[in-house]
Amino acid sequence: MASLRTAGPPPGPSRPEFWRSPLRGPWLTAVFGLVLLVGITVLFVTGLLSYAAYNPDLAAVNDQTPDKGWLGFYLFSWPTSPYWLYRVTQGVHVTLGVVLVPVLLAKLWSVIPKLFEWPPVRSVAHAIERLSLLLLVGGAGFEFVTGILNVQLHYIFPGSFYTLHFYGAWVFIGAFVVHVVFRLPRALRAVSARRGQPVAGTEEAAGLVSPRPAAPTISRRGAVGMVGLGSLALLVVTAGQSVGGRLRQTALLAPHGQDPGSGPNGFQINKTASSVGIRPSDIGPAWRLTVRGAGRQVDLTYDRLLALPQSESSLPIACVEGWSTPDQHWTGVRLTELAALVGLGANTPRVLVESVQRGGSFSSVVLRDNQARDTRSLLAVRVNGAVLSHDHGYPARVIVPGAPGVHNTKWVTRLTFGDPA
Repeated sequence: MASLRTAGPPPGPSRPEFWRSPLRGPWLTAVFGLVLLVGITVLFVTGLLSYAAYNPDLAAVNDQTPDKGWLGFYLFSWPTSPYWLYRVTQGVHVTLGVVLVPVLLAKLWSVIPKLFEWPPVRSVAHAIERLSLLLLVGGAGFEFVTGILNVQLHYIFPGSFYTLHFYGAWVFIGAFVVHVVFRLPRALRAVSARRGQPVAGTEEAAGLVSPRPAAPTISRRGAVGMVGLGSLALLVVTAGQSVGGRLRQTALLAPHGQDPGSGPNGFQINKTASSVGIRPSDIGPAWRLTVRGAGRQVDLTYDRLLALPQSESSLPIACVEGWSTPDQHWTGVRLTELAALVGLGANTPRVLVESVQRGGSFSSVVLRDNQARDTRSLLAVRVNGAVLSHDHGYPARVIVPGAPGVHNTKWVTRLTFGDPA
């Protein structure tokens, strides 16, 4: 180790004079770091809320993360009111994640000389710090890249996005907390200091100031402004997918490629009938809805389902990718009414909802009792006055206030109320 110090760094990025930008320094790094501190904290909290929205402790079908252990701690039973809760929390999570990309890249650019400092390891404590930095940078890159790919429905990862993003988040947030504990006091001092750039090589410079800076072409505050404009531009082309209305037209980064057409069924979809193996015979005249519970079973044809008392709800669809629809006007049979067919209507328990879909994830879900009892929770057969299209779940789909889109199961064929036998 001593010989590495005396020999000096090799030619290239390990030498301080290799990095010549006059902008790099504690103040710029601290500004970006403090913005990320606030932003990533909000991302983590909204991510935990998204996890809670799946009611992961309710059943294995709701959360198939392997070996999650104590990392899968459960926050609370996800409420059905306000009905737009998931639409807001997940919209904030995805939109903020995209908006923070320029800030993250700028922060990494500002500290890149630290990644090549020489010698690479000076002590055990320094080695631990370097490892945490590696996990921080790698974890941030992994979470942001996989999240953005998921927003675009571009599933090229080697495994389930849900599982990869879950474990990646815990690795990243662990390294993030360690980094904040050690660096926050220095960052606060850097932004509060009124003097200019510290001298290269001093402790105050923190290895970020170039000893041979090039002539400046922009000020440090100008650089912050440019990054802010980049984030603002991403906000403009992203937020519309969550806000909806006319702003939907500005959402250039929203998922595309699955045009639902116009008319009553002309709103966003992820899973089409063909993509999950739905055959005409699965949803044709032979289709039956089986309702089970309390040792009883009732089988309903489509016509018998339509003959039951019909109710209405105005609810949006909100998905993990951050997009959501405006409130759609749904018509169908309340889940409480279907539970009553097997003698459980007075105190409707949780319900296992199963689809006829043959492929893809979330072909079934367990809804908590508070979701099944909500009078707005329907087995919908119509939307906006029209029969459901095949891609929107014909002949029947679940619609539940506040639930993630994938829990509004389409092409429903079986409802099992209570604990299954």
